[in-house]
Amino acid sequence: MNASAKELAALLPPGFTLGVATSAFQIEGALDEDGRGPSGWDVFAAKPGAIVEDQSPAVSCDHYHRMPEDVALMKDLGIDSYRFSLSWPRIQPGGSGPVNPAGLGFYDRLIDLLLENGISPMATVYHWDTPLPLEEAGGWMNRDTAYRLGEFAAIAAAAFGDRVDRWVTVNEPATVTTNGYALGMHAPGEALMLKALPSVHHQLLGHGLALQALRAANVRGEIGMTNVYSPMVPASANPLDKLSAGLMDVAQNRLYADPVLLGKYPDVIRAATFFSSSFSPSSEDMDLISQPLDFYGLNYYMPTRVGSGPGEGAVPPGMAEAMGDDLSGTPGAPFHIASFPDTEHTAYGWPVKPDYMAVALAEMAERYPDLPPVYITEGGASFEDVVVRDAAADRRIIPDERRLRYLADHIGTALEATRPGGAAESVDLRGYYVWSLMDNFEWSAGYRQPFGLVHVDFDTQVRTPKASYYWLQEVIAARRAASAAHVPGAAAVGQQEPDADAEPPHPAG
Repeated sequence: MNASAKELAALLPPGFTLGVATSAFQIEGALDEDGRGPSGWDVFAAKPGAIVEDQSPAVSCDHYHRMPEDVALMKDLGIDSYRFSLSWPRIQPGGSGPVNPAGLGFYDRLIDLLLENGISPMATVYHWDTPLPLEEAGGWMNRDTAYRLGEFAAIAAAAFGDRVDRWVTVNEPATVTTNGYALGMHAPGEALMLKALPSVHHQLLGHGLALQALRAANVRGEIGMTNVYSPMVPASANPLDKLSAGLMDVAQNRLYADPVLLGKYPDVIRAATFFSSSFSPSSEDMDLISQPLDFYGLNYYMPTRVGSGPGEGAVPPGMAEAMGDDLSGTPGAPFHIASFPDTEHTAYGWPVKPDYMAVALAEMAERYPDLPPVYITEGGASFEDVVVRDAAADRRIIPDERRLRYLADHIGTALEATRPGGAAESVDLRGYYVWSLMDNFEWSAGYRQPFGLVHVDFDTQVRTPKASYYWLQEVIAARRAASAAHVPGAAAVGQQEPDADAEPPHPAG
């Protein structure tokens, strides 16, 4: 048995949730079947050059037709919970008005099958697939979209509220605003820079209205929201680098978390000219946005190293200069994303820094004294996978040791940080969801960034579990065996063996 699997199983507290995550647009395919309407992402993905190699999401993992097979993979893995998203244009093609029975039926079948197999459903109401009629009316730049999301949440609550155990209202509003409306790298492809700010408030308002609708329907499950969090690290001790990292922290982290968890936007943002000229949020809006949550979802992948000066990083000089002038009072202070020296990077170019998982949790605890219980709702890494043919066993094997190590290190760091005496001991960490169950359509990166525990051959749709899948299976089996034997302590856990029927681990795992 893999030693790291034994060690991790020993760290898991009672009731800790281990799950996997996906989103509808990234895995379902069947974009024009059974009454589904187009989304803004359908249109954006069809633009030449918008997606790597002009790859199409039209089929993706074909989960819409292969859902039972994918649930079987989850059952064999042994996970506690599956986080998926409800396709807004599949259920309500126009973004308002009539509901599509076939869309509701698909998720009815999915949820029922999960429950039959002992897997707890976590449903995300909005994961970026805005129905096209709403996108054409302005998308998240239009306040009306927030009200339409509230109505969609009410539809979802009425259909699935008796069976879903956890609800996520919105996923990563920071990414939608930054990549979709400020920089134009995601749908809808708008490069509005700082003028994209209304999309922040409207998404957060949509969260509040969705939460209100779910509460009004008395859904049985817990309700929370999810956002990406990246600790900002100054490139040096230079005061300008520290200032630049602080600006990025406000713009990418606190701008989204403060309104939800503190009931106000950061002071430095509220004092900025570009904020006051964009909108003036009412107290009624802030009350909706800051309603109490049952949990807060944190998507953690990496830290971000920030340096002053134009550099060659990903912050457009125009945006950086405007932020520097308006937020810091330092005219013309552009900044850039700097690389971490002597650090392993994923295929996406993201630094692998598991120690900053603890930093993220500690910063959240320090900033938000009333932080609700936390789930890591996404965590994972893209690495190029090599498919090896094992002729003797007549099977394909995928030795993704780096992904396995990434997950072991990050989950282990999160657990250590939240134990008594840890850097974030006050955080009530309830679970970790691996991104992702399987390789899928990674937005503008198409199919070139595989994050999955399961490899997907997009020509044949053959699914092949990777070494990381079997490693996680070992972790879960060890925990289950220890629980069944009522054996306390790490040493006793290490004596347990995985279930006899579980697939043996990959030799590299």
